[in-house]
Amino acid sequence: MKKPVFTGAGVAIVTPMHEDGSINFDKLGELIDFNIDNGTDAIIICGTTGESSTMTDEEHVECIRYAVQKAAGRVPVIAGTGSNHTDYAVALSKEAEALGVDALLSVTPYYNKTSQRGLVAHFTAIADAVKIPVILYNIPSRTGVNICVDTMAELAKHPNIVGVKEASGNISAIAAIAAACGEDFAIYSGNDDQIVPIMALGGKGVISVLSNCMPFETHEICQLCLENRYDEARTKAFRLHDFTNLLFCDVNPIPVKQAMNFMGFDVGSTRLPLVDMCEPAKEKLLAEMQRLGLAK
Repeated sequence: MKKPVFTGAGVAIVTPMHEDGSINFDKLGELIDFNIDNGTDAIIICGTTGESSTMTDEEHVECIRYAVQKAAGRVPVIAGTGSNHTDYAVALSKEAEALGVDALLSVTPYYNKTSQRGLVAHFTAIADAVKIPVILYNIPSRTGVNICVDTMAELAKHPNIVGVKEASGNISAIAAIAAACGEDFAIYSGNDDQIVPIMALGGKGVISVLSNCMPFETHEICQLCLENRYDEARTKAFRLHDFTNLLFCDVNPIPVKQAMNFMGFDVGSTRLPLVDMCEPAKEKLLAEMQRLGLAK
């Protein structure tokens, strides 16, 4: 029986930047403490929200190293180590394992893409190279590749492949994955607006953008689902629905970084080619945050 790396709400943590675009590690430490102190169940470092695609190799490794040291065993640390180059993904995954992460998050190959047979070969090579759990990351809107149900079921047979972050948005497909892969294959929502329905299908939680701003509330929604208190979870999710949508009104992580700056965290801007939100979008975001008491 495979054990989930975590249950509840894991934060896909942003990477704070100084004005010159360099990584602000002191601020990253603040954010890790803020999340853990407010109920976050896992830290996911160097994911999409963390802008890993614009990090140098050295920055990627240093962020992973820092997160492991700062979390200090309080919650699991999961490192994004995926790539469209299998050998590179293997090397980075092995380095993250050596740095002490609890698990890996591995995205489907992007741009060059691959077949379903290629996906099996790619993820198997990564999982064979490490001794820690691997969580697949299915986000076809960004990568152009979807992990089909039969492929997921085949990958779920590997002892190190323990779950998937599902950001396809396709609830019917996710239900089919849950049926095909069994209860010991952990499904995590990759979309904050689908926490409740995915957990109703047996999902273990969420890898969350929302948790950057509202870690306690996101954890609480997940915990209510885990306790089968879906009426209460749904009510809380509905209250945050508009804010959750606004966090994706522009390319992630542009809105969530802006939201955190409105909260006073001073996480800086995103790196090019991502640019700041337009003023009308900022105004809508700020108004909703004021309604929720997140900003003045």
